[in-house]
Amino acid sequence: MSHRADAGEESLSERDFARLRDLIRTQAGICLGAEKKTMVEVRLKRRLRALNMASYHDYCELLFRRGAKADEVVSLIDVITTNKTDFFREPAHFDFLAERALPELSAKNAGAHPLVIWSAGCSSGEEPYTLAMVLSEYAAAHAGFRFRILATDISTAMLQKAVLGVYPAEAIVPVTQSRRQKFLLRSRDSKSARVRLVPELRRAVEFRRLNFMDADYALSEKADAIFCRNVLIYFDRSTQQSILSKLVAHLVPSGYLFVGHSETLHDMDLPVVPVGPALYRKTDACA
Repeated sequence: MSHRADAGEESLSERDFARLRDLIRTQAGICLGAEKKTMVEVRLKRRLRALNMASYHDYCELLFRRGAKADEVVSLIDVITTNKTDFFREPAHFDFLAERALPELSAKNAGAHPLVIWSAGCSSGEEPYTLAMVLSEYAAAHAGFRFRILATDISTAMLQKAVLGVYPAEAIVPVTQSRRQKFLLRSRDSKSARVRLVPELRRAVEFRRLNFMDADYALSEKADAIFCRNVLIYFDRSTQQSILSKLVAHLVPSGYLFVGHSETLHDMDLPVVPVGPALYRKTDACA
């Protein structure tokens, strides 16, 4: 009789690991080196327990059999993807947005339409909600300023958390006291160490699932600024080029692209120019 997989009971075979690596790269563009095998084993245990399955091999047989459900691939990607983010992570980018980018973009837009800011790879929502705080403050100080925030991620599990807008108290350490008073609600349960974003801030963000490997991102309008930070590091260089080309195509001329400080666009064929650390601007000539 087979038993459910528990720590140390079995390991993922090299053959099944190779099959999973190929599938994850094809479906999500994420490259997993041989050193990631243990990480994949640990994270896949969640799916084995959820499905009450006996082994990694049984799971792979389910995943790769003819007629396998596409939603299981989504669940696989959910457990494999790394989702590390914080409020006001790399804060200089938000200072630049408020002090330089928003005034410039607003002047160019002249109130014709709401500015669109896209958080691409939003994880559990800390980045787009940080953007919502910054843009809400700017709107309060500048009459007539309007904005929309689009937040996308491949992980449905992360998007569900993001929509709730509920976070442990330790997550809000980077948020100033004045912003906590304006934008955060404490639980009515005095024993709860959780906070929630105020409704108007949650309403300011539209969450949507998007896979960077999709041929068409199906966005109806271009963004004035795109934050895609600490996401590209999970892709190889050619996939990075492909993703960035599509992102920049969804950026207005003179719009801003923010990437992670460990990421670079050096030697990539893209219509952007560097304007600061991990910060680029699309050239005016591009439509």
